[in-house]
Amino acid sequence: MKTSQNTVLITGGSAGIGFEIAKQLSAKNNHVIIIGRNPERLQKAAAQLQNVTAINADISNAADVENLVAKLFSDFPHLNVVINNAGAASISDLLNNTDTFEKASAEMHTNYLSVIRLNEKLLPLLKNQSEAAIVNVSSIVAFVPGKLTATYSASKAALHSYTQALRVALTDTTVKVFELMPPLVDTEFSTEIGGHLGIPPSQVADEFLASLETDNYEIRVGNTEQLYQLYLSSPTEALNFMNARKS
Repeated sequence: MKTSQNTVLITGGSAGIGFEIAKQLSAKNNHVIIIGRNPERLQKAAAQLQNVTAINADISNAADVENLVAKLFSDFPHLNVVINNAGAASISDLLNNTDTFEKASAEMHTNYLSVIRLNEKLLPLLKNQSEAAIVNVSSIVAFVPGKLTATYSASKAALHSYTQALRVALTDTTVKVFELMPPLVDTEFSTEIGGHLGIPPSQVADEFLASLETDNYEIRVGNTEQLYQLYLSSPTEALNFMNARKS
C-alpha cells in the first residue's frame, strides 16, 4: 500500500495513537481528515498538522455518522484510506462492579459496532479507488484478555474476528484490510490502566507506516508479537502473563 498521495480518514485523530499517525501521514504528502468528539482538542491537533481537515463528530452517534459520510462523499471523493482508531475503554472489576453491563455496552458500541457501520457506509467510496485500505485498530487484548479490561478485551476480540472476515470478503476488490494491534501505549486514553508503563504512540505510528508500506496485514506492534507467539504455543501461559502485569 502506498504511504503518500492518499486521502486518509482517521477517527480519534486528535490525540494519542491517532494523532501520531496523522502527523506522520500528513508529513508524507497525504491529505489527512481527523475526526474527534472534543472540538477544542480537535482544533488544537489540526493546528499542529499540515494537509489536514478537522471534522467534529462522534462515530458512536448515528446522526453524526450520517453527516460525516455525506460530507466525505461530497467533499472528499478520492478518500481511499480509513483508519478506525476511535475507542472507548474502562476498568471493570467483574466481581464487585455493578455497572459492567453499561460499560460493556458502551465499549462494544464504540469499538466494534460503530466500526462496522462506518466501514459499511464508506465501502462504496473505497471500492471506487484504484487502491484503498481499511485499518482497524484493535489491541494485544484481542487474543489475550486482561481481567480488569475484560469487556474492552471482548470488544477488541470481536473487532479482530470481524477484520479477518472483512479481509476475506474484500479479497477480489481494490480494498486491503489491515489490523493494527498495539500493546499498552503511553497515552491519556490508557492512564487508568498504567499507560505510563507503555510504549510511546510515536513507536506505534512508526511500525504501522512500515507495515502498511509492505502490506503486512496483521501489524503486531512492540511486544505484541512476542505475546502472540506465546499465545500460539500456550494460551494459558499467555493469559497468566497478561494478568500478572502490574499497573
